[in-house]
Amino acid sequence: MPRRTMIEAIRDAMDVSMGRDNKVVVFGEDVGFFGGVFRCTQGLQAKYGKSRCFDAPINESGIVGSAIGMAAYGLKPCVEIQFADYMYPAYDQLTQEAARLRYRSNGDFTCPIVVRMPTGGGIFGGQTHSQSPEALFTHVSGLKTVVPSNPHDAKGLLIAAIEDPDPVIFLEPKRLYNGPFDGHHDRPVTPWSKHELGEVADGHYTVPLGKAAIRRAGSAVTVLAYGTMVYVAQAAVEETGIDAEIIDLRTLLPLDLDTIVASVKKTGRCVIVHEATLTSGFGAELSALVQENCFYHLEAPVARVAGWDTPYPHAQEWDYFPGPARVGRALIETMEA
Repeated sequence: MPRRTMIEAIRDAMDVSMGRDNKVVVFGEDVGFFGGVFRCTQGLQAKYGKSRCFDAPINESGIVGSAIGMAAYGLKPCVEIQFADYMYPAYDQLTQEAARLRYRSNGDFTCPIVVRMPTGGGIFGGQTHSQSPEALFTHVSGLKTVVPSNPHDAKGLLIAAIEDPDPVIFLEPKRLYNGPFDGHHDRPVTPWSKHELGEVADGHYTVPLGKAAIRRAGSAVTVLAYGTMVYVAQAAVEETGIDAEIIDLRTLLPLDLDTIVASVKKTGRCVIVHEATLTSGFGAELSALVQENCFYHLEAPVARVAGWDTPYPHAQEWDYFPGPARVGRALIETMEA
C-alpha cells in the first residue's frame, strides 16, 4: 500500500472527490496556481482547470460567503482558510449562515461545504499562526468539526466531509503534515513513510464522521486526545509506564460518546489533552460528559492538560505546548488520587 504524508493524503482526497463529482470545487488564497501555502492543492488546477480550482482574494468572509452561495445552488465547495487563525472574519458567515441554512429553510436548502484550516502550533508560528479554535465551532449547532491525526484518517475523513450534506470544519494539525510529533522538539521527526498510519490506499474510501479510534488499549486510565496530542499522549504513556487507553476522537462533532463512556467505565479514570487554551476549551465539554455519564465509575477527578490561558507565545513555544512531561504528570497524579 502506498505511503503518503498528510499533505499528500489531503490532496489525494480532493483529487478523488473532484474526479468522482464535477460539482466539487476547490478554492481559497493561493490554492490554484501556487497549490496552497502548504501545497495541499498542488496540481489540482492543472488537472481540473481554473473553473474548479482557483485562487480567491485575501478575504476569508468572501471565501466562505461565496462557498455558501455555491452550495445553495448545488455545488460542493471545499475551501481553504490559509491558517485557522484567519477564520475570524468568516465566523459570521460560518455561524449565522452556513450552520443555520438547513434549519432556517425548513430543509429546502442544505450547505454541503467543507472549510479546511491548518491548526495548532509547534512550528514557531507565534500568536497568529498557531491557534486551535475548535471549541468556537463545536459550540455552534449545525457545524461538524473534524480533527484528523494521521494521513489515513485525513483522506477518509475529508472525503466523508466533502460528501456530507452539511457544513464541516476540517482542522488539519499542521505539525503533523509531514510526520507524527510526540512533543519532543529536540528529537528527529519520524516521517509518515516510516509510520503504519502513513499507509493510504489509492482511490475512494471514507472514514465515518463520529467514530473515534482506540490507538492504545489499556485498563488503568482513559486518555482522550485528538490531532497532535494523540502522539504526545502516546509518548507520555510510554515514559510513565502507565497502562492507559488512548482514544483518538477524530471528530469532535459528531462525538463518539459511546466509545468514551465504555472506556472510562472500564478504567475509572480520565485525562483529557488538547493544545487549545484550557478555559472553555473542548476538554471542558468532554469533562462534563464523562462526569455526567460515568460518575459512579470514576475513581479520581477528571484531569485536563491544555495550553495556558495566554496568546500562543513565540519565544516560549515549548513552555506553552502541552508536552509529554505535563501529560505524564497528569497521568501520575490521576493514578495517585
